[in-house]
Amino acid sequence: MASIQSYTKNGKKFYKFQMYIGTDPLTGKRLKTTRSGFATKKEAQLALSRLQLEIERGDFRKKSVDTFNDIYVLWIEQYKNTVEASTFVKTTGIFKNHILPSMGNYKIEKVNVQTCQKHINEWFKKLKKYRTVKSYASKVFDYAVTLGIITDNPMKRVTMPKSLDIPNEDESINYYTKEQLIHFLKCLENENNYKAYTLFRLLSFSGMRKGEALALQWNDLNFKDGEIRINKALARGENNQLYVKATKTKGSIRTIKMDNVTMDILDVWKKQQKQDYLKLGINTLKPNQLVFSNEQNEYLQPTKTRKWIVQVQEKYNLEKITTHGLRHTHCSLLFEAGATIKEVQDRLGHTDVQTTMNIYTHVTEKAKEAAAEKFAKYMDF
Repeated sequence: MASIQSYTKNGKKFYKFQMYIGTDPLTGKRLKTTRSGFATKKEAQLALSRLQLEIERGDFRKKSVDTFNDIYVLWIEQYKNTVEASTFVKTTGIFKNHILPSMGNYKIEKVNVQTCQKHINEWFKKLKKYRTVKSYASKVFDYAVTLGIITDNPMKRVTMPKSLDIPNEDESINYYTKEQLIHFLKCLENENNYKAYTLFRLLSFSGMRKGEALALQWNDLNFKDGEIRINKALARGENNQLYVKATKTKGSIRTIKMDNVTMDILDVWKKQQKQDYLKLGINTLKPNQLVFSNEQNEYLQPTKTRKWIVQVQEKYNLEKITTHGLRHTHCSLLFEAGATIKEVQDRLGHTDVQTTMNIYTHVTEKAKEAAAEKFAKYMDF
């Protein structure tokens, strides 16, 4: 027999009961259900009576999942085993910040297209990557279909809004022209931070991703042949921990040729690193020594590069771009120098040629001016 009990929560008195509802056919274990949150004993007794009647009629079915959040908890556990830790962290962040606050408490069986459309419209108004948010929310509904909890994914039948705003060109400019890059690196060279100068020179002249540069070890550099092997990248996983993963490039490893000046700068930094860290009692002559590390000779925090680049940009009143903008800069200047799309794709490690083409559209101002000058010269009036 179920008994009704009282309990206190936040200084208030409530009532609850626990009831035996049968045996699990899979495990043979006794099943129980608990109901709580009743303001009065009479409410609890009424709920208990209704439950007993459902069980007697055979209408009761204990549900292991109920809300969108319940399905999410089940889905995220299996999803975790299919992606990199850094991707998993980004995904959970999207759910925590956008999806769960909107839909987490909904009864999964009650969510319809109109409800989904409402939230799509809300995300569209405040988020640039609203399509990504919608896509992840849809995965949870797909999983509910797979589990047999619902028969249809309402997210698949929404109407996706489209922005009619004319993009501001200045917002998309995240690269330097040739002249701007030369000035930026000269300003950096004047600073008393050869590590930062070396890192930004390498990013500018190699086009590698920041995470790839921060995972580089000296044994990845071939000074004799002027080559750098790129086979790993630094990423951030659960609990804000840094770890090394494979690069985004299919095939995992790519080797790129480097100019002599950049390799000489790296060689100078290698010697200075040895002296600087020797004063701290750290041996940097190990084969797996990081090219760029922090004061404890551990992985350099990726956020450090933003501090360095903003500092020099503000001090010398330079155009603002991000660290990743140096990769775009390298790509644009490669095209300006006459490199083919295939050559740029291979050097930057773009798996999808469309990624290369997207950057190609952001040509430098000098290339735009050259095109105008060529046209005017051709017309000759």
